[in-house]
Amino acid sequence: MNIVLLSGGSGKRLWPLSNDTRSKQFIKIFKTEEDEYESMVQRVYRQILSVDKQAEVTIATSKSQVSAIHNQLGEHVGISVEPCRRDTFPAIALAAAYLHDVRGVQEEEAVVVCPVDPYVEKDYFEALQQLGERALVSGANLVLMGIEPTYPSAKYGYIIPEDKNIVSRVSVFKEKPTEEVAKEYIAKGALWNGGVFAFRLGYVMQRAHELIAFNGYQDLFDKYDALTKISFDYAVVEHEKQIEVMRFAGMWKDMGTWNTLTEAMESNSIGKAILNGQCENVHVVNELNVPVLCMGVRDVVVAASPEGILVSDKNQSSYIKPFVDKIDQQIMFAEKSWGSFQVIDIEEESMTIKVTLNPGHGMNYHSHELRDEVWTVTEGKGKTIVDGEERQVGPGDVIRMPAGVAHTILAETKLHVIEVQVGTEISVHDKRKLKMP
Repeated sequence: MNIVLLSGGSGKRLWPLSNDTRSKQFIKIFKTEEDEYESMVQRVYRQILSVDKQAEVTIATSKSQVSAIHNQLGEHVGISVEPCRRDTFPAIALAAAYLHDVRGVQEEEAVVVCPVDPYVEKDYFEALQQLGERALVSGANLVLMGIEPTYPSAKYGYIIPEDKNIVSRVSVFKEKPTEEVAKEYIAKGALWNGGVFAFRLGYVMQRAHELIAFNGYQDLFDKYDALTKISFDYAVVEHEKQIEVMRFAGMWKDMGTWNTLTEAMESNSIGKAILNGQCENVHVVNELNVPVLCMGVRDVVVAASPEGILVSDKNQSSYIKPFVDKIDQQIMFAEKSWGSFQVIDIEEESMTIKVTLNPGHGMNYHSHELRDEVWTVTEGKGKTIVDGEERQVGPGDVIRMPAGVAHTILAETKLHVIEVQVGTEISVHDKRKLKMP
């Protein structure tokens, strides 16, 4: 199975655990059989491989999410990087060209496209496999998954099939309605449109060439920022006459808000939290190293991270975005391919950061022109390379890097470092990557 996972999101609706580089699919809140926590993207990736160990998974995403994907899934997963946001049609066209030109997928092979962040079980991925198989033999150019609605939702578009068979021709598509209109659609046998569909690769390659002038993957990548922003539905689906829909009646939840996300949590709290006996329907997700105490509250979500603290009625949490849009601050936590960092303190001419490097990983060899840096190792073993000179380091060691001096640090075991940046202009843009000596 060739599967493309669409990984978008701006990190607004699940603030403060999400930010511009850490969208909702990277938040670790789902408990595994090993009693650890995994994120949506880790859960979906694991579930795909449990159904098809040979599945070729490609994640279509922005450059800002690549480090988090490598951190959580490893280096082997395929990634189609969007140079900028251009909506779902350009993203899928680019992913199709990536599959064809980079991964060597043939035009007659089936490709399944779906969002990266649904909360589903194994039967959903078995249905995806069937969707891809149907795309290979069907006379239709697109085979959509239609999700059996559980209530008249105004959040989704609707697909009305011609009949009640498992696989049916599509009669008509409907935009997101009011709840009253949604009841009318459901009475006609309508299904939710969850943005899941399959096709033969050659079909989307042909449609992409008809709508965009490009010569292969690299050419499309290079001109990506000049493409028109348009959804796959508007560009392709609404103009296609040969469409089928396959029904799916299993569990499917969109984890788009704190309210829906907490419904999937197995316990009422993650992290340091105390809830007294008078709390009702309260969930706490705490990433800080201090306790959160809740007493006598009901229908509330509390989320705490280095980015901020949210205390909200669960229903009101759906309206968080315009308030978060007004918050302008330094990103306080991010996952990188080599580990993670958390900002501890910001002063006018300094910034203090806790850096965690995973075993066997290290930073790029780099320098800064406008700031000095000091590393203090607090835990673990590794080595530094400063101005070409190697040094073994461990707890208590202090390494100083004046502005302009090339440096890196490599972890042998899990390595914790306190990094202090000092300068009048501290910026993420003040970094020059260099070739390792």
